[in-house]
Amino acid sequence: MTKTSGRVKTARKLARRAFRAEHREFLADGPKAVEGALSVPGCVVEVFATPAATATYADLRAAAPAWTLVDEAALASLSEAVHPQGVVGRCRFVDRPLDHLLAHGTPPLVVVCADVRDPGNAGTVIRTADAAGADAVVLAGSSVDAYNAKTVRATVGSLFHVPLAVEPDPAAAVGRLRAAGLTVLAADGAGEVDLDDAADDGLLTRPTAWLFGNEAWGLPAELAALADHRVAIPIHGRAESLNLSTAAAVCLYASARAQRSRART
Repeated sequence: MTKTSGRVKTARKLARRAFRAEHREFLADGPKAVEGALSVPGCVVEVFATPAATATYADLRAAAPAWTLVDEAALASLSEAVHPQGVVGRCRFVDRPLDHLLAHGTPPLVVVCADVRDPGNAGTVIRTADAAGADAVVLAGSSVDAYNAKTVRATVGSLFHVPLAVEPDPAAAVGRLRAAGLTVLAADGAGEVDLDDAADDGLLTRPTAWLFGNEAWGLPAELAALADHRVAIPIHGRAESLNLSTAAAVCLYASARAQRSRART
């Protein structure tokens, strides 16, 4: 199949956010992303692959509902990678409404990204949430599209491991999380609670939703005010601050460590 083939041309349109939103489908580029997508029942619609990749990834072919051979030019037209790896999956959206994620009790650890615009940051936060054992990630407000190719690539497959919700109203998301029994902690450099103190005082052992803001201007004051506490990461050196993905890693691992320590006692 060539890049002028009908199915390839239709799949290529998924590079546009409006087309993705209309059809609730996206492209997962590379074997790691396709492997992750195949772990979610019903997610993968079709996999496009070159003959060489087909020989290399026989296990993916065996698991795929449909496997379409394409030439190198067709595969390259579906991939935004500088060096495509020969496999691209056409997948269904994996997000669910936040209320659906909260329907089975209070999750111990949730991540909320409010107005996070950089796809690399959003993807890295999703990957970090997966690594820390978080129960869900919420992309709220005008956050970047979770299905942007750069976001998907930055998750390195974690998009398919962590339940995801997309909520247009960050304040409403915070309200529903609090109503579900979670303590909302806003990561804020000017916060009144030091992260180390929060760990020592047992605050982090509670079911927690961490609230992170935009890379450039952080959390709006009115949104931070809805949190139960504003928590600052201590800066011991001369750095002005931490970037979003690093701050998320520090906070999430602090919560994961505290919750697991409590579970062992």
